[in-house]
Amino acid sequence: MAPRMTVYFIVEPPSYQIMACYLAASLREQFAEGELALVGYCPAPRMGEVSGDVRKVLDRLGCDLRPFEVEGRFDPPYPHGNKLLATLEKRDTPFSCFMDSDVLCIRPNVVEALARPGHVSLSKAASMNWAPQTIWDDIYRVCGMEIPEERFKLMKQKRGEERVPYFSSGLFCFPEDHRSAEGLSFPEVWMQVAQEIDAAPEIPKKRPYLDQMSMPLAIRRAGLAWNILPDEQHWILGGRSRGEPLPADREIFTVHYRNLEVLREVGLVRPAKNYLEKWAGVRRIGQIKNAAPAAAGEALE
Repeated sequence: MAPRMTVYFIVEPPSYQIMACYLAASLREQFAEGELALVGYCPAPRMGEVSGDVRKVLDRLGCDLRPFEVEGRFDPPYPHGNKLLATLEKRDTPFSCFMDSDVLCIRPNVVEALARPGHVSLSKAASMNWAPQTIWDDIYRVCGMEIPEERFKLMKQKRGEERVPYFSSGLFCFPEDHRSAEGLSFPEVWMQVAQEIDAAPEIPKKRPYLDQMSMPLAIRRAGLAWNILPDEQHWILGGRSRGEPLPADREIFTVHYRNLEVLREVGLVRPAKNYLEKWAGVRRIGQIKNAAPAAAGEALE
């Protein structure tokens, strides 16, 4: 059976290449066999720096490693824009889902929980402390669009007024075959909107927030709707809640941990290594050189 969704992420030295291996192993653990295609993207100028051990691990996990061009795509260069550029790359499944490399899947999941026809599925942003809400007036004006009437509180917002829709770009899922009225795919519309905002001198804070400030406009311009995921599908760790354990009364599917120390604080380093051992045959990336391949999904004794 052909995969129904491609999950793709950034594989970039030094740290993202390591995190990507644990993410890929966790995806193999939590989704049914054959449901997902996995693709790791690396900026073309850095492909030669990807560790040979990482390449072997990704190969055992059935994850393709592909380059994408970055030179001249943003001026000035914009590393956070790598997810925009990777999203523009071609894939052949009905849906694609981007996940930041520092994400770990920790509970069995299904494609239907993330993919919805006619929608971009994503979570509310954790916060928006980098600019006042009035910035949306300029953003929507520059793009020739009306601000949506919908308002909501952000993921970690405990008080204050509801906000203009603003989403995390750390995990989002979209239909690959959808086309806008102008015949553009969602990735093409997202890049179009991002470039319009990027070219507007009156809009501040474009680095590093351009990807997220352009996302809601791109969804609407593409003729799609947003499907707001439950927090449990993209549980963002750290920030003011750092040090708090995972809530025992919530069934959390995916954590966004930012760095390995945060993952260690919530007790998920061992599960991450268990996934890697089960699906790639090693608990640490560097052990791959001397490890014989294990059967996929078969835990080592």
